[in-house]
This record gives sequence, structure tokens and C-alpha cells, in this order.
Amino acid sequence: MSDKKYVLGLDYGSDSARAVLVDAATGDEIATSVKHYPRWIEGKYCDPARDQYRQHPLDYIEVMEYIVKDTLKKAGPGFAEKVVGISFDTTGSTPVFVNEEGTPLALLPEFAENPNAMFVLWKDHTAVKEAAEINELARKWKIDYTKYEGGIYSSEWVWAKVLHVLRSDEKVRKAAYSWIEHCDWMPALITGRVKPGEVIRSRCSAGHKAMWHESWGGLPEEEFLTALDPLLAGYRDRLYKDTYTADVRVGNLTPEWAERLGLTTRVAVGVGAFDCHMGAVGGGVTPNVLARAIGTSTCDIMIAPYDQIGDKLIAGICGQVDGSVIPGYVGLEAGQSGFGDIYAWFKRVISWPLENILADTTIVDAETRAKLIEETEDKIIPKLSEAAMKIPVEESTVIAVDWMNGRRTPDASQEVTGSIAGLKLGSDAPRIFRALVEATAFGSKAIVDRFAREGVRIDGVIGLGGVAKKSPFVMQTLADVLNMPIKVARTVETCAVGAAMFATVAAGVHSNVEEAQKAMAKGFEKEYTPNPANVKAYAEIYEKYVKLGAFTEREKI
Repeated sequence: MSDKKYVLGLDYGSDSARAVLVDAATGDEIATSVKHYPRWIEGKYCDPARDQYRQHPLDYIEVMEYIVKDTLKKAGPGFAEKVVGISFDTTGSTPVFVNEEGTPLALLPEFAENPNAMFVLWKDHTAVKEAAEINELARKWKIDYTKYEGGIYSSEWVWAKVLHVLRSDEKVRKAAYSWIEHCDWMPALITGRVKPGEVIRSRCSAGHKAMWHESWGGLPEEEFLTALDPLLAGYRDRLYKDTYTADVRVGNLTPEWAERLGLTTRVAVGVGAFDCHMGAVGGGVTPNVLARAIGTSTCDIMIAPYDQIGDKLIAGICGQVDGSVIPGYVGLEAGQSGFGDIYAWFKRVISWPLENILADTTIVDAETRAKLIEETEDKIIPKLSEAAMKIPVEESTVIAVDWMNGRRTPDASQEVTGSIAGLKLGSDAPRIFRALVEATAFGSKAIVDRFAREGVRIDGVIGLGGVAKKSPFVMQTLADVLNMPIKVARTVETCAVGAAMFATVAAGVHSNVEEAQKAMAKGFEKEYTPNPANVKAYAEIYEKYVKLGAFTEREKI
């Protein structure tokens, strides 16, 4: 092991974070650790009825310390001093307000319990009104600052969120000096570059969510921001002009953080990026292949050569950004605001009697009740999948639209809602569940169709994430609806491994991302191919999905 070098990839998801220790030369995974955010799991600072989802910065810090040290402990003696690099991926857009010193306001005693002083998670949809105002102003302005972000600005993105918080909370407004994305804060924190003027900002987050583009000198001009609301005055000057791709080194671990993490100050720290972008790299994305990170939501990533994109403006996606995935290519992002979350919602609906009736029974003791509830809930989705898979496609009389958490792509709107139609007295739980699975597949087809309509060639599809690896029913349905083969990446923690690949470049082990990917990627474990009979049937059902979606959106149901 004397000449070996290792890197850490840290992946911050919606509910938990995980670390993976990887051999920098081969990509072999040595050890990994996962931990849920303690405050988040308790439901603190969130109000689902209002679409408010906030995360405390202490969750991020405490979990980072745990998973890094736990990973090194599992790896065994001798590994820590051989770690040469660390990189982060996070959800996004997930911004927080900071003071002049770069400290997130929630880390100050007076804001410790204020959700508005915390990170605003990607799926927080409290800023729908502000997003609509941004879109309205952008249409009239001399430059449409949304044009490289699909032409529609979303409430999931940073400017809508910060404006909403500024309007909502006077105390936060007075204390705030600037804002920072989660993927930028993590590298800044452990390298000591937290002051707003010192932070190395991610090209990925800036280009896809903050309307940054080099053609207009960075972020939208001050006049645009103040026309949107005078509360935004001065923020542009206190933010950034330049951005950096994720292969760039931010700096090295500070002595304090080297000690806290059990590492050395020789560890290089790379620029952060969003989870799905690094996940696509970890899963083996290549030009014109659609990498789908399928979990609570989906994030769909492609890289395209410059000559293929040219001057095209691809409408209705989540951005086209030079170098946001792999430097040297244009990164394209799309996705669905709800995928696995929709299945989880249905599970909660049919679990209501367990939580509200069985939980109160006196027939069995408390310990037995808890075990019954846990075992039953764990089996709901697998049993529904098993039963739904047996229902012939031609009997899929229930039609659903997958907008329970709004629509990300194509044409972002967090005002639309999901719908279910075609219900009969014989529509049992497996049939409704099958309709929901089909709806998520139809939402995926809408994205693929939009790319095709905009002239973006898709040569193949890669499935990443928990749903891709754990649900043959969902993946086969997806292959049938898309009428495309889908390869499932062998790597389990593709986002963390992707971050590790970037860490090797930041640390100088590999000269570029493609070299790291070639040396470290682990290929694919399975391929789903379309069933011709189902392909034909789903083509007809998809038209009904489109009509139902148009109706519910038009009628604002």
C-alpha cells in the first residue's frame, strides 16, 4: 500500500450523506459510510403543507465528520495518510444566506432555530410567486437571462428562493450579506475560504440555477435584479463573476479540518457540483447518452459536443452549461420533480390505518405493534410491484399524471398538480400503483421527446440510483415506454464515486475527468430491453397521459 493513493467522494443527498473511499488509480471502493441528517429526519424546520423544506448547516457538518471518520475506521489503519483528495456533490439549488464573514446565519445563536436562516432544499417550492416574476421580467428585458436555463426559471432555483426569504423575514434580510450554494459551501468550509469574495464558485450551480453566463459577464446585471425587487440591490457585487469546473482544486484542508476529519493538510479539495452531474460521471456517461439518476426525483444529464449544440437554445430543460458535467462538453440537465417520492406518497396513503389504527390497538403489546407496522410498511412497495407486474398492459385503465411535486421538465412549473383518472370500483391498490409507475415513465418520455424535438441526439440511456438497481418492474416499464434499452450502472454510489473521480483530478492523480472515468468506472450490471408488444400499447396510453396533463394544467385542477 506504500505507493497507493486514495480519494474521498462525499455525496449529500436529500435525506442523508455518504462517503466513499476509493483507490485513485483503479476506482476500487475500499469503504463507505452513510448517515441521515439528524434534524431533518425528525422533520424539523419543514412544513410539507406549505412546500417548505429547510436543512440546518449543523446537519451537514456533523454528518460529514461522522461519515469521513467512519469510512476511514472501516478501511483500517494506514489509509488516512494516503488520502490525497476530497470532492463534494450536493443537491441543488440549495442556497443559504451568509453574513460578511461567510457564516450561514443559522450557525449564529440568534438564528439557530429560524428556518429562513437555513439551507433552502432543492424541493422547497415556497418561491413559486417569485419564479413567475423572474420569468415575466426576463421576457421583457433586453437580455433573456433564462435562455440558457431552458427559457423558464423555476421556484427550485436560487434567485427565486433568496428573494422569497428576503421578502418573508426582516431579521434575516438585515443580517444577510450574501448567499452561497451548498455545493460551494462544503469545499469553502474545509479549506477556510468562506468569505463571499474568496469562495470558488461552481460552474455547475451557477450556470444551471443562477442565470450565470459568460456572454453577459456572469450573473444578471444589477438593473435587472433591482427591477425584480430593490431588496436584491448590491447582491451581485457581493457574489461572483468567475466560475470553475469541478476538476479545479479549491485548496487544501485547513489544519483544523484535517484534525476534525482524521486526515492530513496534504488533502486537495475540489470544486463542488450537483449530485446528478457528478453521478452521471460516476455512472459512465459519454456523449449523447442520457444518464438518469432515479431516486426521490430524477435528474437527467447529458454531455454534448460543442459542434452539435452550436447556437441552439434548448427549450424547457434545466440548462445548457459549458463544462458543468465534463469540461470540454456542454452539460445538459433535465429531470422530474417527483419519481420515487410519488411511490412513497402512495405508500403513506395506504399506510394510514397502520399509523392511526393499528398503532393504538391493545390486542398486542407496544413492541409487537411497532414491529408489525415496520414490517408491513417495508413490504408495501415490493408487494405492490409484484402484484402490479402481473396486470397486463391492456388492463391499465387507470391513468395518472406525475406532477404531485410539480413539473421540472419539460417546461418547469411548480403550480401544476398530479392527477389520477379512469378509476372504477374495481381499481385496487396494485392497479393504482401501476398507473403511478407508468406515469413516472410517461414523464420520462416527455423529457426524451423534448430533447429529440430540440435536435439533441440520444444514443442510449443509463440508469443510476436506488430505483434503477432495486426495481425491475419500474425499469422494465421505463424501457417499454421509452422504447429504448436502459443499462444499469454497476456502481452503487455513483454520485459519491463521481465526486471521487473529480477529486483525483483536483489532486493531480489523473490529468482530466475522462482519464479518471476510463480508469475508475466499473461498467454496467444489467440491461433492460423493450418488449415490442408493450411498446405499442404504451404509445397509445401515453397519448391519454398527454391529454390528461393538458387538461389538468389548463383547468388548474
